[in-house]
Amino acid sequence: MVYIREAHPTDGPRPSRRGPKVTQPTTLTERFSVAKSCAAGLKITMPIAVDQVGGKNVDTDYAALPDRLALVDKGGKLLYYGDRGPWGFKPNDLESAIKRCLTDLAKREKADKQKRIGSALDEALEEDKK
Repeated sequence: MVYIREAHPTDGPRPSRRGPKVTQPTTLTERFSVAKSCAAGLKITMPIAVDQVGGKNVDTDYAALPDRLALVDKGGKLLYYGDRGPWGFKPNDLESAIKRCLTDLAKREKADKQKRIGSALDEALEEDKK
């Protein structure tokens, strides 16, 4: 999870009528504080990264406002990219993408292991011939 800028801050053009009243954080320290409060209030237990303020960031790179679900692998490859929320916020679709990703990873790891075993056997046979 990445905490980005506020969608409806009290100092913005369309402040929220419900929920917590928050001004738009202008520093990274302020953004960390709001993210921490958000996590506590919503009882979020997963790790939360905090997007940088301004410039090139997750918000602009992934068109994340107001919310969006995405799955990115370690190499930066986009594996799942949901529609914009709130209507496109579909956790079940993300869950399916995660399961597919894990299944594919397990298959690749199994194939790699079999390949390594095959190579080790080939080396042992070659060694026996000597």
